[in-house]
Amino acid sequence: MKTDTWPADSSGREYLEIAGRLISRLASEEWRNVRAAAELVGTAVAAGRTVHAFGTGHGHMLAEELFYRAGGLVRVRPILFDGLMLHSSAPLSTALERLPGLAKALLDDHHVCEGDVLIVSSNSGGNAVTSELVQLAQGRGLHVVAITSVRHATSPLARSTEYPRIHELAEVVIDNGGEVGDAAVRVDGFARAVAPTSTVVGAAILNAVIAEAVQIMVENGVNPDVYESSNSSGGDAANALLIEAASQKATR
Repeated sequence: MKTDTWPADSSGREYLEIAGRLISRLASEEWRNVRAAAELVGTAVAAGRTVHAFGTGHGHMLAEELFYRAGGLVRVRPILFDGLMLHSSAPLSTALERLPGLAKALLDDHHVCEGDVLIVSSNSGGNAVTSELVQLAQGRGLHVVAITSVRHATSPLARSTEYPRIHELAEVVIDNGGEVGDAAVRVDGFARAVAPTSTVVGAAILNAVIAEAVQIMVENGVNPDVYESSNSSGGDAANALLIEAASQKATR
């Protein structure tokens, strides 16, 4: 009989342990901030406002995590711009996220209202587009939640920037606890760290915020619109009704 064995110093298992610890700390060290973000989201959605989400590079996956998601709020609009993603040109996305003035163009093209909530995810937190977007959104009366690595943002090893970092600007800051440079595992005999944590921990943060926000709303007598899985029986029909209702509200 074949017996599966693993090395005692398994790097993959080390990564899972690290990611688990970082997620666990959200319920203790970061809970006050998670709860504060949930209160902003719950209050906004209950008042008919919208939650907007933004990230550049791999951070855009966190904006998408909130959008059209089974168990996710309907009143979510991500700010998605192809140039800031990686599928067309990774070097171009890096150049664009450092481009002054792009944030204003994006926000002008994406309808926002006073009282909305903007969630911005940026591990380093110091690029022009994220810093300017936070400031512009706040100037238009939005509540801003930042998800970032405070350790990276405050490290002398972080790339220098002339812009204030988002943890210095946002109304609520949730620290993902990640390492400087994001990669968390050192493999013996290999020079560079591997296995970043910001995406898995960021997704956990976002879903904890939404779960808590829904609980807050329900406790206050509000039943928010939440998507069902399109791959469950009746999911397509239920979601179509939610989308139609949301469209009608938006045009009033």
